[in-house]
Amino acid sequence: MSGTLPGIEARIGTVHQLSAVIAAMRGIAASRLQDAHGHLGAIRLYADTIGEAIGHALTFAGRDRDPPPDPAAGGALFIVLCAEQGFAGSFSARVLEATQAALRRADGPTDLMLIGDRGLLVAPDYGIAPSWSAPMIAHPARMAQLAGRISDAVFDRVSDGRASAVTVLHAAPGGTEGYAVLHKRLVPFDYSRFPPPRTFLPPRITLPPEDLLARLVEEYVFAEISEALMLSFAAENEARMRAMIAAHDNVEGSLERLVGQARRLRQEAITEDIMELATGSLRAR
Repeated sequence: MSGTLPGIEARIGTVHQLSAVIAAMRGIAASRLQDAHGHLGAIRLYADTIGEAIGHALTFAGRDRDPPPDPAAGGALFIVLCAEQGFAGSFSARVLEATQAALRRADGPTDLMLIGDRGLLVAPDYGIAPSWSAPMIAHPARMAQLAGRISDAVFDRVSDGRASAVTVLHAAPGGTEGYAVLHKRLVPFDYSRFPPPRTFLPPRITLPPEDLLARLVEEYVFAEISEALMLSFAAENEARMRAMIAAHDNVEGSLERLVGQARRLRQEAITEDIMELATGSLRAR
């Protein structure tokens, strides 16, 4: 950094511009976080509706389901949700560290689907090589499309026997650091979560009970993936907002030091001018 007054003043201008950028990024992250929370309510209502339908379908198909397959038979599939954009601190690193631990605990073969370009960029540092990847959403409106792609890829692997256990790892807002990394099992599907219906009037169905139940399970898994995506999106923006707050504090500290240095340089320049004038006046006498 130049020690001259013009150099310091130029640096102050640059820091002011950086502060404006940080404030804008913080505002965008806060807006996206609020938007994500608004979408979560709709996703959970949809999941509750499908869950209630599963409870009804079980009265037709039978609540005593076959025992789940051995997870080691087809391998374990992990869906890992990381950050899409930068300036989110250690967000992706924490998710990938949790993924490392989950892979070490897994029995039998494993497969991994990774969502988020930032996570894909640093995954090799953690010894993680996904077989399938996609960009993370940058706006809640794109959630349904991505959730559909992930669901299709998951059910392809389950139907052909490549995966008998599916777990999604993602961050969610909360905890002392603003977010926590969660593990949620999707497959084998837990039917015990859905209580019998409270009404004695059976619904009218047009599909065989097993086919109806299979379609409802697919819809419910889609809803769970959608919720995980939205929670991860909210946590990413929470992390980015906190990172921008820390960056703003650092910028303010730098600006305060630069302004103080500029004041000292101005004072030194004024003192030199006064001394030069005084010396010239004495010489003139």
